[in-house]
Parts: sequence; C-alpha cells; structure tokens
Amino acid sequence: MMNKFDNVYLDHIKDAPAWAVSLAIHVVILMLMASITYVAQNPDRNLLLSSTIDEPLDNKFQFDVTVSDQLGTESNFDSLTASLAATQDPTKADVDPVQEKLQEELLEVEMPNTDLVSRPSDAELVESVEVAGQTEHTGGVEGAMDRLTLEIASSLNDKPTLVIWLFDASLSLDERREAIAKRFEIVYKQLGMFDEQKQHKIPLETAVVSYGESTNFITEKPVEDVKDLVKAIREIKSDVSGKEFVFDAVDKASFKWSSYKTKLRRNVMMIIVTDEKGDDVDHLEKTIAFNKRLGIPIYCVGNAAVFGRDKGYMPTTWTEGENTFTEDLPADQGPETIYPERLQLPFFGGDQRQYDRMSASYGPYALTRLCAETGGLYLVSTDVQNGPTFDPSIMRSYSPDYRPIRLVDLDLRQNNAKQSLLMAAQRSRVGDIPIPTLQFRADTDTILRQQLTEAQKPLAVLDYKLQELMSILENGVKDRDKLVEPRWRAGYDLAAGRVLAMRARALGYNEMCAEMKSVPKKFEEEGNNHWRLVPSAEISAGSTVKKFADKADEYLSRVITEHPGTPWEMLATREREQPLGWEWREFKREVSSMNGMNPDDPMLLLAEEEKKKKMAKQPPKPKNVPKL
Repeated sequence: MMNKFDNVYLDHIKDAPAWAVSLAIHVVILMLMASITYVAQNPDRNLLLSSTIDEPLDNKFQFDVTVSDQLGTESNFDSLTASLAATQDPTKADVDPVQEKLQEELLEVEMPNTDLVSRPSDAELVESVEVAGQTEHTGGVEGAMDRLTLEIASSLNDKPTLVIWLFDASLSLDERREAIAKRFEIVYKQLGMFDEQKQHKIPLETAVVSYGESTNFITEKPVEDVKDLVKAIREIKSDVSGKEFVFDAVDKASFKWSSYKTKLRRNVMMIIVTDEKGDDVDHLEKTIAFNKRLGIPIYCVGNAAVFGRDKGYMPTTWTEGENTFTEDLPADQGPETIYPERLQLPFFGGDQRQYDRMSASYGPYALTRLCAETGGLYLVSTDVQNGPTFDPSIMRSYSPDYRPIRLVDLDLRQNNAKQSLLMAAQRSRVGDIPIPTLQFRADTDTILRQQLTEAQKPLAVLDYKLQELMSILENGVKDRDKLVEPRWRAGYDLAAGRVLAMRARALGYNEMCAEMKSVPKKFEEEGNNHWRLVPSAEISAGSTVKKFADKADEYLSRVITEHPGTPWEMLATREREQPLGWEWREFKREVSSMNGMNPDDPMLLLAEEEKKKKMAKQPPKPKNVPKL
C-alpha cells in the first residue's frame, strides 16, 4: 500500500509534461545500456595480416592494377578524378617495392567480340548530343524532315508526344507545304508508327495550324493517322494579305493544347514552316516567356536571312488569266541580328545587286532566337537565292547574339565601338545615299559645264552623309581594340573602311569636276563627244584625300586578312578592288543634237515608230502582283 508521499509523487508525474517524461525514460535506457560490458577474447596473433609479403608471388597471381583505372572502351572518360589521381601519384607517397614489381607486369586483355552487340538507333544516339538552340543547314526540305524525325523520335522515347505543325499560308510556301506533305509517310515509317506493336506503346499525335493575317486551326483535335495529317496540310488555303503574324499564331496554338503538357504530362513540340521573319516581332519576348514556362521547344524550317538587310527577293510564279508571270518579289527575310550592323552604302559604278542578296548563313533574328530560347532548332532548308552564300562551318564563329535583349543592351553600353557601328548603320538607312553620274556629254564647253554642275549637286548630299557617318564611327575608335567577338571586329572595320574609301572618292570626284569646269579638256580624237570619269590608282586630289585613302586601305586589308570566307571579306574586297583616284577618258556616243531639233525630221519620226513597235512586242505586265 502506497503511503501519502508516493501518492503525491505519482500526482507530480501525471502533471509533468510529455517531453519531461520522455526525457526521463530515455536517460534511464541510456544508463542501462552503458552498464552492459562485452569481454572480447584475445585473437590469435598468427591470424593478423602483415603489410609486407615475405615470399615472392607466383607469376600466375601477378596482375596489372592499372586496368581498374580504365573506364569503357577508348572512352574519353578514362581520366581519374582529381582526388583519386592524387592518391595514386607516386610523388605524393612512397611506393611499396612489391607494388612497383606488380606495375612492371602488363596484363594482356583479350578484346571482346562486339559483332553480336546490338547497335543503338539513330534516335538513341541523338538523345546524348546537345544541339538545342543551334542553326543547322539541312540542304532542303527533305533534309529538314529527316532532322526533325530524329527530334520527334527522341521525344517519343521519353514519353507520348504531340507535334504541332504551324504553316505559313503565303503563296510562296505552296511548294514547300506540298513537299512536306509528301514526306510525312516516310517520317511515320521511320518512327515505327506503321508497326502495330509500337503504335500503342508510343502514341504520336499531330496537329496542323496555318497562319497569315489570322490563325486557322486546320485540325480542331490532334490526329494520329498519317492520311488525315496529309489531308489537313493540303487543305490549307493561301493567304493573300501579305501579313504573317507568326508569334501570335505560336501563342494561340500553345495555349490551345497546353493541357497536353500541364494535365496529360506529355511532350509537346512545335514546328514552324515559313520563308519570312514575321510581321509581329514586337510579340517575341512574350512568346518566348510563355513557351519556356510551358516547356515547349519550337523548331523552324525556314530560309536564311539576307546579310544585314531587311528585304530579300524570292522567285515567285503566279497566273493572271491566260498569262503566267515569274518575278523576284521582295520578302521580309532579315536581318539576322537584333539591331542592323551593316551600313547601307552603294558602290561607285557597277551592279551591286549580288551584294544586296548575300546570305547571312543564319535565320532571321526573331525566329532563330525563339528556337534558341525554347531549346529547339532553326533549320535552314533554303539559302538565299541568286546571291552569294558562305560555308556554315566558317560562319559559326560569327553567330549573332541571341541573349535576352536587356543583356545585349547592357553589353552595348560598355563599348563605344559597338554603339558607333549600330548608330552608323541606323543612320545610313535614313534617306537614300546618292551616287553621282560618271558620264558627261560635251558637245560644247557650255553643255559640259551644265552637266558637271548638275552632277555636283547630289555629290554635296553624299559628302554630307559620309561626314556624318565618319564622325559617328570616330567615337568608337578608342574601343575598337577592346572588341573580342569576330563579328563585331569585322563589322566595325568594314564600316570604317568603306566610309573612308567613299569619302576619298567623293572628294576626288568633286575636285576633278571643278577642274574640268574651270578649264575644259579638249578631245584628242576627232568625233568624240563625251567624257567619262574612271577609277585610277593615281590620287591627284590633295593630301586629305590621300590620307583618307591610306586609312581606308588599312581597315579593308585587315578585314580581308582576318575574316576570309565571310560576307565582310567579300564586301571589303569589292570596295578595295576599285581604285580611289579618278582620271578622264573620252569616248563617242551617237546622240541627237540638243539645239535646233526639227520635230518633222524623218529620222526622228522613224525612231519614234520603231519605239512603238518594240513596246507592242513586249509581254504584258502583271496587274496584281502578289504580296509575300
């Protein structure tokens, strides 16, 4: 029977908090465990291992310890980690003599027979190669489809996939859409979708959308049958508005099928098929953010951008009644950079058409950056047509900057040479830069002086613009040597070299015209009636012109030497090929008299009749030129 004290003690225990009771119990258990002892028997000392071997080992037990350091077969992962290498470095610790003996013996390892080992599929190989965000040249639509097949196969190996095809509905894309439609059956065969056993294990669904001025969902729901897919593509109607709101279409398609990603937990990828840059580039940042948040990689099968130009030209065929027309129509295909970096400067004399159609080797900036930011690829299926192209492997070192715009702007503010180049490029796009005439009629000295006076008027505009561009570029001279990117170095040197060269030509031209007006030259050969200014290696226009010429040659030569095989080298070579001096040459041209013309002259009437006949024989001109 418990006494009063015990009852009081129990009451205190009951009133104690739970943690105190738990603490007391654990203390008691620890004290009991500490009181337990274990007596170990003395081990037989004869069983202890010695750290040395007293007797030599039999040869059959000798082996090469270095074999354990090899990882894989001819792998590039054979090197040891830093910590493991340090433990095996003979300079770090003394090596046991027996260990040295063991290392002298090399173990002959029999190579295994790998003929019966199954090889991985193309899709499995692609999985281990990181290529997201790159620009690839596929050599045509077929090559682009093969490349996309590997991307789709890689996605299917991960989980069921929805592929959204977004087609530009422009007239110029008719042939490309048809080529892709014909290729789909081959794609499905490569993916194993005609194999009934694979069909149900790895489902592939496809949706088709077209866009132009508006977005049209050709398939309201994704389809699985390739026949339905081909039919949907061929149902796309051409959009004649000339508008391509591609980024709006991307957002609408992603939003419509976002549940495949968020609820069904499937992979979703989008493939844009176009030949232009799009007319809603201002939506780019929003489109990037939305699709990155959903985790939808975006691919594009498109054209290469035109180097440093907004407009490209595409051969287009269309019909009007019974007539068929084929012309090079302008299309928005560039530039390849966020801000224009190439100055719009003409060349003195000669056709410069090919220099306005140079390939940038990269896609238009906005679409290429969309692919890069979302983890997709820009596939160049068609390079610039009727213009120079360049080796993509060389141009890979001249990639545009696809970082977020805020980071690009921050980098620009830290270098005056970059700022100067962009400002000069932008300024060169304001108004036309005229090129004065090089031929002058000289029936009499009066006519010659009139022609020279008229020629000097546009020259004044040209020289003013060149002075302005030169002033802008001079602000970046001090930071030019700080440029490390090949693209910026080539761009700045080309711009400075071309502006200096044109300034030297303009000043020399003006002095030659002034001298001719003051003292007109006499023709050496009877019957000649025209003068022509032609480039000359001799510069006779003064020390200022010679100074500009020498500096221009320095910049242009550096571009040619440091950037071979690039658009910058081609433009610098073209500028440098034409000498910077001028000289006069006389020639004869049949012209009607400018004074005392008789409108009833039979020869003039005959010429007018011939002109009308030629006009009648010309083919009809198109009335409704399509908009691309």
